[in-house]
Amino acid sequence: MQPIIIVLIILVVLVFIALIKTVQVIPQASAAIVERFGRYTRTLSAGLNIVVPFIDTIRNRIDLREQVVPFPPQPVITQDNLVVNIDTVIYYQVTDARAATYEVASYIQAIEQLTVTTLRNIIGGMDLERTLTSREEINAALRGVLDEATGKWGIRVNRVELKAIEPPTSIQDSMEKQMRADRDKRAAILTAEGVRQSQILTAEGEKQSQILRAEGEAKAAALRAEGEAQAIRTVFESIHAGDPDQKLLAYQYLQMLPKIAEGEANKLWIIPSELNDALKGLGGIVNLPGVGNGGNGGNGGNGGQGATAPAPRREAAPFDKD
Repeated sequence: MQPIIIVLIILVVLVFIALIKTVQVIPQASAAIVERFGRYTRTLSAGLNIVVPFIDTIRNRIDLREQVVPFPPQPVITQDNLVVNIDTVIYYQVTDARAATYEVASYIQAIEQLTVTTLRNIIGGMDLERTLTSREEINAALRGVLDEATGKWGIRVNRVELKAIEPPTSIQDSMEKQMRADRDKRAAILTAEGVRQSQILTAEGEKQSQILRAEGEAKAAALRAEGEAQAIRTVFESIHAGDPDQKLLAYQYLQMLPKIAEGEANKLWIIPSELNDALKGLGGIVNLPGVGNGGNGGNGGNGGQGATAPAPRREAAPFDKD
């Protein structure tokens, strides 16, 4: 009895193992390579798959999702003989599981070595400054070469990014000094431009202020002149309307004499000759009838009417105020 039980147990175990090997569940976005007696038979897709146990074997399971692989820094020599360390990141995706399994032994290592050699060829034709400022150009060139080379491996390179470009320490110091000098230069230029603009605006403001002040003074002078002209016209019209005679003019002459003598600087002034005519007029006022009548002399003297003789004519002569 015992040998039969042992045989049954062995058969059950073999059947269970056969069932496990027969039913293969492949996750989504994955593929599996099936070989029969060491030869490629088919590729299993996602889902439930049936294989022949102990005859068909799963060679490799491949993830079909996009993968990201960072590569360590690689020393690269530029065209101007400077060594820079460049970190790269590759975004790839397996499109053909069979080719990725049988066309290349290790596609990750192959992509890495291809990236390094291609990067050295591209950077070798650029100087340091162009290398630092042409990342997009380097990425596009590197992606084109990798995509073409990895196509037969069943790999599609979606993106290539340069994560970091590190020049030598001495070059970094020189670049920092240059950048600092450029910043100082731009700051000085901006400061000078600001001062220049400020001076221009100040000068424009002063110019505008002077123009406005001059226009105001001109308008004020015109208004004053117009007012004086109006006053003169009014006085002139009043004089002509009043029809002044010689006596009034003589009286006005005498009123103006004290004003002419005013001021400490007026030590010597000239009496105009026209003053004689004015004095004659004034003398006529004094010799009016009844003003110069002689009185009766003493005790009953003759009451003859007397007249004051006109004053002798005097020539204009300098008059000393002191």
